[in-house]
Amino acid sequence: MEGLTLTGLLRKAAAEFPDRRALSVSGKLDLTHSRLQQLVDGAASVLASSGVRAGDVVALTFPNTVELVIMFLATIRARAVAAPLNPAYTQEEFEFYLSDSESRLLLTNPEGNPAAEAAAAKLGVPCAAVTLPGASDLVAITPFELPSQLAGGELVAVNEPSDAALFLHTSGTTSRPKGVPLTQLNLAASVQNIKSVYKLTETDSTVIVLPLFHVHGLLAGLLSSLAGGGAVILPASGRFSASTFWADMRTYGATWYTAVPTIHQIILDRHAARPEASYPRLRFIRSCSASLAPAILERLETAFGAPVLEAYAMTEASHLMASNPLPERGPHKAGSVGKPVGQEMAVLSEDGVPQPAEVPGEVCIRGSNVTKGYKNNPEANKAAFQFGWFHTGDVGFLDADGYLHLVGRIKELINRGGEKISPIEVDAVLLSHPDVAQAVAFGVPDDKYGEEINCAVIPKEGSEVDEAEVLRFCRKNLAGFKVPKRVFITDSVPKTATGKIQRRIVAEHFLARISAAKVPKFGA
Repeated sequence: MEGLTLTGLLRKAAAEFPDRRALSVSGKLDLTHSRLQQLVDGAASVLASSGVRAGDVVALTFPNTVELVIMFLATIRARAVAAPLNPAYTQEEFEFYLSDSESRLLLTNPEGNPAAEAAAAKLGVPCAAVTLPGASDLVAITPFELPSQLAGGELVAVNEPSDAALFLHTSGTTSRPKGVPLTQLNLAASVQNIKSVYKLTETDSTVIVLPLFHVHGLLAGLLSSLAGGGAVILPASGRFSASTFWADMRTYGATWYTAVPTIHQIILDRHAARPEASYPRLRFIRSCSASLAPAILERLETAFGAPVLEAYAMTEASHLMASNPLPERGPHKAGSVGKPVGQEMAVLSEDGVPQPAEVPGEVCIRGSNVTKGYKNNPEANKAAFQFGWFHTGDVGFLDADGYLHLVGRIKELINRGGEKISPIEVDAVLLSHPDVAQAVAFGVPDDKYGEEINCAVIPKEGSEVDEAEVLRFCRKNLAGFKVPKRVFITDSVPKTATGKIQRRIVAEHFLARISAAKVPKFGA
């Protein structure tokens, strides 16, 4: 049965490629697949001997460190449930996530996390710090100690496909975040889908640029690489840095990387301002978690000489749902998120009727990678699971070749006097302007039309593009009713911890700025 588990896939890869490099911390540490497996089994034994039982939730809050990787894998190896948390959360946020996940233990890096520890103390959740002094050492879990009889032993627990292994929360774009439990089978299915569509093998290597508390970095970057016998590199700082990214990619022979559009744009900006003397030869560049404008895709391919494959994913699907193929398997289409990968996909009407090619509807999926339901949320489950499908909340259409094109989130479509406008389409036009670095369109309330379009634009460094120029460009390239009513020229927009732009939050931010500007100052 272990072959149907993520743990089984990782153990198989370690047996097949024991001496190949699995995990590196840039300039500091290298672990082979067999050594990583030994460290994971040893740490899992410590957790089990310390009272962690099957089904217990273990929260982990770390930067992208070797300790996080080991303890994540050790937690699921011990048949417990790993709940990675953003270390930048406030105490109040930690209290919510620890409570909602019903965490039984909190693990942190050696430096600790005062906000997380305060939240854990308030909730009565035990806390321990984890450190790996060196590649030849055992993981130290303080205040836990490794019993001598287990130091070289093997964990007896057998992982089952139905074991809950990962607990994450949705990003909460419209309401309170929803808890998403994912099983060993969910994770194994997703990892196999990712390996298959990108042909990931033991010869591949990638630098992790996304936080591992998020499903994109965790599944697509880390776990799929390890399951394929390949290697991952963690930046020395534990965080993405544009200044060290290409040096790490060259040093460790990286063959690909995956990122959100915001990070791709940062990498492009760095390339424009301070180009490297040389770039590694990459098999492909992957983009996911938000829409990638065709103009940005083209710039990436021109700059780095590799095909850019846009993909479509979400937490509830254990990440991957669709992807553009590698060049030898078919064309990749700018503006499309590709074909379904490893699962069934349909575009349905509100009545659950499959729509023909080119006709928009709600994107729905089903497969072994999909969660069975949100935790303790029957209302959300009733809405999400209808007609035998999981409903993503995204509007899109399949073209004649079976490629999926997203129109936008159902709740983010702008209804301007009855005209439904896709903010993704407006984004793409804005980003095709030569002086625009980043842009996001969003809906705002309007007395006449119900909703109107606004947008925020970040100019390229050294550019002096203004609102009048942006509007002129939009009028030339968009139908009149799609032209933004107002353009905010800014140097930043609010983003999530993973670099994702949420339109609702951007809209609230700029509406608040307008309101503040209208309030008369005291004494005026």
